[in-house]
Amino acid sequence: MKILVTVKRVVDPYAKVKPLADGSGIDTTGVKFDINPFDEIAVEEAVRQKEKNADIEIVAVSIGPAECEEQLRKALAMGADKAIHVETNDPLDSSVVAAELAEIVKQEEPRVIFMGKQATDNDHNQAGQILAAKLDWPQATFASNIEFDGDRVNVTRETDTGEETLSMPLPAIITTDLRLNEPRYIALPGIIKARSKPLEKQERKTDVQPKTTVLKLELPPERPAGRKVESVDELISALKDRGVIE
Repeated sequence: MKILVTVKRVVDPYAKVKPLADGSGIDTTGVKFDINPFDEIAVEEAVRQKEKNADIEIVAVSIGPAECEEQLRKALAMGADKAIHVETNDPLDSSVVAAELAEIVKQEEPRVIFMGKQATDNDHNQAGQILAAKLDWPQATFASNIEFDGDRVNVTRETDTGEETLSMPLPAIITTDLRLNEPRYIALPGIIKARSKPLEKQERKTDVQPKTTVLKLELPPERPAGRKVESVDELISALKDRGVIE
């Protein structure tokens, strides 16, 4: 069985960033980049499934500039068998990513696709759902547990009201949530092995254009300083003064 897992290059979620002076993007000077944390969970889950079933092949895919190779090498070091890099400097959004991934699926014919539920840079939470619609595959989002059972997969997913378990036929798309696993520490032997694993470069196969455009990025306004109140009545009065309540 082949598992296709997506890998997005994002600014380290713990890094402090600021907009460019003209608001056209983020100033990434000196900023560390990493695998999108939800995608890293997806890679980890694919590797854990391979540890249970040696017949599984893991293909990591990234779409973006040349620098994405760094994140693909990390995925290979974690345990992926090969990587595909759709190298492009074109502007991307969820619709473009889904279109390109659909072409990769035709090429690789995986039985299941693992994707992070969202990316920490734009928080769209759309690519997996759009791809499932394009492929007409069943999908389970926000997975917290995944169990394969022959030609089916059982996915426990988190909802606003608790957990539910879905049983789906393969092929299927699964997006991963934080509670699914904790990605492993990559030891030196894994890093060394990753250097010899295949990493295939490809060009874009579609001419789909983004449906969304970033008009401007700016920092949120500073929050006003808080103050202590001595009673509920004083709190209510202060809220009324600010126009929060009437």
